[in-house]
Amino acid sequence: MNEYGLKYGCNPNQKEARIYMEGGADLPIKVINGRAGYINLLDAFNGWQLVKEMKKATGLPSATSFKHVSPAGAAVGTTLSDVERKIYWVDDMDMEFTPLANAYARARGADRMSSFGDFISLSDVCDAATAKIIKREVSDGVIAPGYEPEALEILKEKKKGNYCLIEIDPEYEPKKQERKEVFGVVFEQDRNELVIDDDFFANIVTANKNMPESAKRDLAISMITLKYTQSNSVCYVKDGQAIGIGAGQQSRIHCTRLAGSKADNWWLRQAPQVLNLPFKENIGRADRDNSIDLYIGEDYMDVLADGAWENIFTKKPDVFTREEKKEWLAKNTGVSLGSDAFFPFGDNIERAHRSGVCYVAEPGGSIRDDNVIATCDKYDMVMAFTGLRLFHH
Repeated sequence: MNEYGLKYGCNPNQKEARIYMEGGADLPIKVINGRAGYINLLDAFNGWQLVKEMKKATGLPSATSFKHVSPAGAAVGTTLSDVERKIYWVDDMDMEFTPLANAYARARGADRMSSFGDFISLSDVCDAATAKIIKREVSDGVIAPGYEPEALEILKEKKKGNYCLIEIDPEYEPKKQERKEVFGVVFEQDRNELVIDDDFFANIVTANKNMPESAKRDLAISMITLKYTQSNSVCYVKDGQAIGIGAGQQSRIHCTRLAGSKADNWWLRQAPQVLNLPFKENIGRADRDNSIDLYIGEDYMDVLADGAWENIFTKKPDVFTREEKKEWLAKNTGVSLGSDAFFPFGDNIERAHRSGVCYVAEPGGSIRDDNVIATCDKYDMVMAFTGLRLFHH
C-alpha cells in the first residue's frame, strides 16, 4: 500500500489528510485495526524510532508512551519492584510480567497524568501480558513489529473494536534525507542518525570521573529519549526509565524545573503517606492519579478543609507536610540527567541536585561551561560533555 487516508489532519477542520510514499514505494506500516490519525502517526513514527534505538543501545525490550509528538515516558524492561507495581496500578494483576510488559508499565507509570490517552510504541512483538496492561489504560493505539494472536484479540476489544493497532516493518530504513513543508516552503535536511552508545559519555569534565555502567545506560536512555522530544528538553532517568521529561520549553531552566518536578512526583508517589492513602473501592486509576497529584501538591490543605476528600477516601488522610516531603525527596539519589543542548548557567545543576541527580550529560560549549562544571563539582556529580546537540522539531 502506497497511501493511507486519514480522518483529518491535526484538527477536524483540516479535512484532507493522508500519508504516502513518494516514488510508488509501499508504506512501512499496516493499520491492522481501527483507524490511525495524523497526530497518532506522528507519535507512532517518533516513538518507534525511540524504542528501536533504545533496544539497540541497551539490549532490553523497550517501550515509550507518546503524547503530542513528545514522550511522556520511556523505559526498558527491567523487573518491577513491589512498590513500582503498586504506584503503576499493576499490583493486582495475577500474571507473569514479561520484560516488554515491565517496560510498558514503567513507561506509562512514570508520569501517568501526561500518559493519559497516549500512543504506545513497543520495540518487540506485543505479547499477551503487555496487551493486558494496555487494555486497562486510556490510550489511542499501539505501534509494534507484530502482535501475538492472544494480544491481538485482547487489544481489538478496546474502543468497541476501533482501537488503533499498527504493525511496522522492523527492517524498514528511511532515506538519508528528510523533508517537510511549512507555509508552502520545503525544508530538507540529513536525518539525525547519531548513534548513542558508551563512547558518547567518554569526555568526563568533572573532578569525579566515576561513572558506573548503570549510569551510562541511564544516560543513553535519557539522550535517546531527548532525540525524539520537542526541544528545548531535558530528561531525568533512574533505573532504566525516564522519571521526568521537560519538553518544548523556551528556557533551559524551565525544562529542568518542569522535568525535575515530574521526577519529584514520581518519587513522592513511593512515600508511605501516598502508598497508604485510603481510597474508596470505586475510585478508578485515573481519578486516583489525579488525587495523588493533588495530595502531594502545595494546595492540598484547601481540599482537606472543604471536605472534598469525602468523595475519594474512606477517611480523611493526614496532611503530607512540606517538611515530610523534603525529607523523603532527600532520599532519592543516583539519578541521571541529559540535556539536548548546553546548560548556560549553573542554576540548572542546582535544580537537578534537588531531585537526586548524580550523573549529567550535555553537549557543552557554553561560555559559562566553567561555572556549570564548578557547580557539578560542588555536589561531587559526574558530568560528560557529548559535544553534540540533539534538537528535535
